[in-house]
Amino acid sequence: MATTPYFLLSPNTLLSLLGLAHGPDKTFPNPAQDWRKATVDVVIPAFNEESNIPLCLAALARQTRKPTRIILIDDGSRDRTVEYARTFCDLNGIDLITIQRAHSIGKTPTLKRQSREFDSDVEFILDGDTVLESDNYIDRVVEELYKGAGIASACGTVLPLRDRDRRAMLETDVLKKFLGAHPEASIYPKVGWFHHLQRGITDMYRDVLYYFLQKFVYLGQMSFFGGILNPVGCAVAYRRDVLKTIVFDRYEPLLGDDLTNSEDIFIGFAMNDNGYRNIQLTDVYARSQEPEVGRVPGQIYLWSSSFLQSCYYFDELMRSPFKSLKRYRRKKKEAAELAAGLADKRVHHEQYRQPFGMDYTLKYGRPIGWVLFMSAFEKVAFPTVLLIMILLRLWEPLAITLAAETTVATGLLVTVAKGHRLEYLLKGLLVAPLRYAVLLFDLITIGRFAADLWIFRNRRWRK
Repeated sequence: MATTPYFLLSPNTLLSLLGLAHGPDKTFPNPAQDWRKATVDVVIPAFNEESNIPLCLAALARQTRKPTRIILIDDGSRDRTVEYARTFCDLNGIDLITIQRAHSIGKTPTLKRQSREFDSDVEFILDGDTVLESDNYIDRVVEELYKGAGIASACGTVLPLRDRDRRAMLETDVLKKFLGAHPEASIYPKVGWFHHLQRGITDMYRDVLYYFLQKFVYLGQMSFFGGILNPVGCAVAYRRDVLKTIVFDRYEPLLGDDLTNSEDIFIGFAMNDNGYRNIQLTDVYARSQEPEVGRVPGQIYLWSSSFLQSCYYFDELMRSPFKSLKRYRRKKKEAAELAAGLADKRVHHEQYRQPFGMDYTLKYGRPIGWVLFMSAFEKVAFPTVLLIMILLRLWEPLAITLAAETTVATGLLVTVAKGHRLEYLLKGLLVAPLRYAVLLFDLITIGRFAADLWIFRNRRWRK
């Protein structure tokens, strides 16, 4: 979610409007591989998730597609995460592989080691604080993952995990068994009412933001370019061999495990840079626990800084718009050769097909590079303009700008929120001040990134 257009009427929003008007690639895919035969390993990275891991496993237990293996990676928890997970699985006849670390080393090494140590076709990452709301979530993302050789990752729509979602899980038999064995366990975070209130504020803010992003902005990008910049990393399916070879085998010798402050953003950029696509589905849902409102700035820093760091590492991808004409000419030439029978006619067809390899990106760029370029422009330009208006005390133009943007943004949100328009109208107005505060906070992120790059020479960026 790092490339959020905080000013909802933005270049990326207009790009998504163009994408929705343009429509998707009409090529009918006939993939070479049968998705039903793919083996799936579920990897659950967890750190102090004793109140969430029973919910995570309960949702996993009701999936229509059963994984080959479920691997819990406990990253040095100090609570009862592993104990609760083992008990839950023993009671419900679920095979669980647990790897327990003495101290935390981060999520990136977890993804890397499992991509190398296991042999599944699909590595499905499910964070310990995330619940698969749709029973066919894994089935659907694997099905879409196999609709083209150029699709490297697939995720569903992710929204905040609310207290009402936790209560609904209490009706499941598998969770009842667990709570019968562990009556002291709580499926709610063990915090006071004030902390619950703070998380409720975050849930409302993120619900508005995620809904708009995934039901409009990302949907337009999917239609126009066949993918998004990076998957939502808390519930995502990767082609394991692509994750291993394109990301870890290639970049570990250069960067070690320091794949920016948020690994899913770096992974998404690396896939795009090599001609692969990251896709998102709108018909399956997952819910993930959000931080309390006081911790939101820290999470935003991780996401935003990772976006800037990835722009630094994949600068040729960001320059793609300046290579559009060259790419257009090449595409026309290929189409002419295919029509004249001079090029090999493909047996297996794929939407949004493009050549693989970084050399192609270097020479021609990638269509998704438009999203990256626009996002980078927004991230730097919008907060800078607001800061200049504040420093020059241009209060009236500032007020008019914010009022107009809030009106347009709320209107767009209400338009896409079919069936919940009144709810999202009120939420959109309530969270507007938070959106602008987050926008200004990005100036701190930009400053820290610039200092790391040019003053401290620190590139040990790692989650």
